[in-house]
Amino acid sequence: KGFAAYLSTKAGLHNGTIWEKCMWLKGVVMCVHFNGLIPKKTFAQFHISPNVTEREFLTEDELKTLMSTIGDVQLFYIRDIFVFASFTALSFVDIKELSNDQIVEVNGEKWIISKRHKTGVPFQVKLLNIPLQIIERYKYLSEDRLVFGKINYWTMCKQLKKVMAECGIEKQISYHCGRHTFGTLALSKGMPIESVSRVLGHTNIVTTQIYAKITTQKLDNDLSMFGNKLNASFGSVTP
Repeated sequence: KGFAAYLSTKAGLHNGTIWEKCMWLKGVVMCVHFNGLIPKKTFAQFHISPNVTEREFLTEDELKTLMSTIGDVQLFYIRDIFVFASFTALSFVDIKELSNDQIVEVNGEKWIISKRHKTGVPFQVKLLNIPLQIIERYKYLSEDRLVFGKINYWTMCKQLKKVMAECGIEKQISYHCGRHTFGTLALSKGMPIESVSRVLGHTNIVTTQIYAKITTQKLDNDLSMFGNKLNASFGSVTP
C-alpha cells in the first residue's frame, strides 16, 4: 500500500493507473516467486481496488443534439473539435498535434496512423465521414502541417462549457470525454472490445474494460439477441 500511496502522491497518477501498474508488478513478482528466485509471496497480503470513478460521456442522443443545436457561429469550432474526438477517439493533445503527415490513404480510405502523445503507444483509426467533413471545414486553419492549426487547451475547455450549456447538457464534459464517448458508442454499436482497445491505443484490454462503459442499451440489445436465439431453440419445448 505504501508503494501505491507513493505513486499517488509523488508521481501524481490516478487510482486506475496505479491499480494497473501494481497488478502488473504483482504478476512479475509472483512469477519470480514461482520460479524459486524469492522465498515468499511478496504481494500475498497486498490488495488495491481500481476504485475507478464513472467517467462522463455523451449518449448518442446527446451527441446528435450537440451536432445540431449550436447557433453561435463562434462556438462551431469548439463543438467540432469535441465531435472530432468523439468519432476518432483522439485525446485533445493528439488532436492538437495531428499533422497532415499522420493522415495516410489505405485501400482508398483515409486513416490516422500515429502514436499517442501520453504513452507513445501506436494507434490507428479510420476517418469516417463526419471527421473528414470537419477536417475539410477547417483546412484554412492548417499551419505548420498541423491539421487544426494552433489551439489552446484552456481557452477551448472554457468555451466547451458554453457549448454544453447551450445544448442543455448538464454533465461535466471535458474534451477527454470525447474518447469515452467514442468507446461507449463503439461498444453499444457492437464493435468488438479488441477493436475498441486498438483504436484507443490501449496496451491492455483491461484498461479498455475500465474505460469503456457498457451501456444499458448495449446490454438490452445483447440480451434481446440472446433471447431470440433461445426462443428459436426452445420455442417448441413446453416447461
